[in-house]
Amino acid sequence: MTDLDPAVRRYLTDLVAAARDVLGDELVGAYAAGSVGLGAYQPGRSDVDVALVCADALDLARRHELVARLRHEALPCPARGLELVVYRRAVAASGTPEPGFEVELNTGARMAFRATWAAADRPAGDGLFWYGLDRSILHQCGHALLGPPAAETFADLSPADLRRLLTDALRWWLALPTPPGDGPAPGAEDAVLGACRSLVKVRHGVWLSKADAGRRLIADGWPADPPARDGGPADLVARSIAARAGGPPPSGPEARAFQRRVLAEISG
Repeated sequence: MTDLDPAVRRYLTDLVAAARDVLGDELVGAYAAGSVGLGAYQPGRSDVDVALVCADALDLARRHELVARLRHEALPCPARGLELVVYRRAVAASGTPEPGFEVELNTGARMAFRATWAAADRPAGDGLFWYGLDRSILHQCGHALLGPPAAETFADLSPADLRRLLTDALRWWLALPTPPGDGPAPGAEDAVLGACRSLVKVRHGVWLSKADAGRRLIADGWPADPPARDGGPADLVARSIAARAGGPPPSGPEARAFQRRVLAEISG
């Protein structure tokens, strides 16, 4: 995290301090995940993803207090927003695919506030695959802000559970409404590169940032079809990478076709 935005570094320090004020010795670990953990944080675009690990289950009053201390209005997040999940130590070490969290918080200047007070409260329609996948990413590349290394705290998924959750994730994304028309669709680049990251994990067993996963697939020569008139899937991936730096995004139909192709390989 040496190249991380200094404002984000200070924020993470303050977040851990506030969490310790609330949880005391119950807080046994704090980890930067997502783009920060993967070394791909982009100011103005990325969220700050944090996982806290507590020794035992938290009562409802403690969960409410933690959310009150960490929400954007109390601790302003310098990124688009904070996505925070709290796990019991036993859940983090379990390697199971279930959500299993104590409390979840989404908050930020450009993020809708959301607090979920127990894993059982998470609507299935919002996706239950996020948490097992996030813990798998934490196992490989979580950055310890407090406590032992992430690889010792978070267990990885089994190959079968990984493939199932990645399949669930792609199907969930494909079920979302498609922007009308064939013009550039903001966000379609993330749909393409998120699918790239899933495929790289299945093929190579490693989590990469979205852009690096796209580059890895281009280097792999995937897919090995004759190029289409517009350059084919490799061109789509390259345009999606460029879109993250300000270029035009691909269209919604292009992104959906690519996601379906990746889904066919992963689920097959």
